[in-house]
Amino acid sequence: MATGIALETDGRSSSCEYKWKMTPYLVLSCMMAAIGGVIFGYDIGISGGVTSMDSFLKKFFPSVYVKMKEDTTISNYCKFDSELLTSFTSSLYVAGLVSTFFAATLTRKFGRKMTMTLGGAAFLVGTALGAAAVKVYMLILGRLLLGAGLGFTNQSVPLYLSEMAPPRFRGFFNNGFQFSVGIGVLSANLINYGTQKIAGGWGWRVSLALAALPASALTVGSLFLADTPNSLMDRGATHEKIIATLCRIRGTSDVELELNHMVQARNVSKNIRHPYTSIFSRRYRPQLTMAILIPFFQQVTGINVIAFYAPLLFRTIGLRESASLMSSVVTGGAGLVTTFLSMLIVDKFGRRALFIVGGMLMFCAQVAVGAIMAEKLGDHGALSKADSYLVLVLIGIYVSGFGISWGPLGWLVPSEIYPLEIRSAGQSITVAVSFTFTFLIAQTFLAMLCHMKSGIFFFFSVWVVVMTGFVYLFLPETKDIPIEQMARVWRMHWFWHRFAGEEEDKKVGN
Repeated sequence: MATGIALETDGRSSSCEYKWKMTPYLVLSCMMAAIGGVIFGYDIGISGGVTSMDSFLKKFFPSVYVKMKEDTTISNYCKFDSELLTSFTSSLYVAGLVSTFFAATLTRKFGRKMTMTLGGAAFLVGTALGAAAVKVYMLILGRLLLGAGLGFTNQSVPLYLSEMAPPRFRGFFNNGFQFSVGIGVLSANLINYGTQKIAGGWGWRVSLALAALPASALTVGSLFLADTPNSLMDRGATHEKIIATLCRIRGTSDVELELNHMVQARNVSKNIRHPYTSIFSRRYRPQLTMAILIPFFQQVTGINVIAFYAPLLFRTIGLRESASLMSSVVTGGAGLVTTFLSMLIVDKFGRRALFIVGGMLMFCAQVAVGAIMAEKLGDHGALSKADSYLVLVLIGIYVSGFGISWGPLGWLVPSEIYPLEIRSAGQSITVAVSFTFTFLIAQTFLAMLCHMKSGIFFFFSVWVVVMTGFVYLFLPETKDIPIEQMARVWRMHWFWHRFAGEEEDKKVGN
């Protein structure tokens, strides 16, 4: 049984026929859009760091601080189990979930760049409110506004990058989003490590306030971006404007073939008036399945456990406040390096190979961490220094596995598989599923850690096996395939061909 395909003939020959150059305008546009990823990563890293700072806990979560410092009877795994503390982290994702559906409509009707601008503005307001907070409700209200901004940017940025990039380098450009997330996480960890040392206990305010820097850059910079030719065509822009934009992006006037494929895709999309209804039809079953399962699997890798709560986790195994924050810097750096490696090799080796290799690394590391904590930590003890640093190394391996696979590819693959007529709807479903399960994991992890203890790592490792098997069996290779001709990969797949028949392929042209 053929379990996957790499479309060597039709897809690659079509992508090679497109004329393009790697222009400074294309690179700068994609770099500016990818700042949306920096915002996302910075918020993930900052929330985990500030919740491990004594001054922040004493001011907003005193009961958690008392359990951590004074309660010697409570289990190591339960010191940070607080519904209010998890609400601070997870409230962002509730807002993101709701806002992504509004963002889908905005993205389709007003374009990708306008949605990015609105997302950056919402993030600025939320940042100001969080940094100035004196009560818990101000923190959570600020998080809700941050979530609204992330809903907008996570909807628009991956689509923007996939549509702007030439087919042969689409993986490189789109993986820049996750690379930017890694930059944001590492920056936040470094800033937390520095602000934790500020005398007076107000360093957490600096950590929260500095999120305004990438938010300002995105808000202002997006005003100067050109929208994608696909978006311009979808919104009825003039033929001259579309050609001018496409020529500027590709660095050549010979864009007729790519433009023709875009027109054909647009003609199909005109027949779809209700994309949210249409995406549930049989012919879009492969895309809908990936829109739901890929972001779901991305979250149940357990990565956000590390991203949100790494400093708390390192304190659980016995590291002190400063050491736990520095450990987060190390793991964040490992993720950034491997995400950059993924950018360089994804268009050479393909998506499937990186998913499978990353899955194997994550599985081995999670099982090893779970075994060490089960054997040596216990409810009231602490790991030896050697064992603590061994856990740190293993978590670094786990983050590296995620960095080359589910981190960047969890955003890349969904953004490149949807036909134009359901693209905004499909991306909104992907983002909504991601936010839903990010929220659920963020809200329940500390309680799960308390009850499952070291078994939490075995729980996530089982999901890694499931998702790796799913990729091997059901995900076709999409590298080098033009977005407008992506229907071909489903028609040639051993399983999905029964849903994606020849009729749909003819609509986008051969």
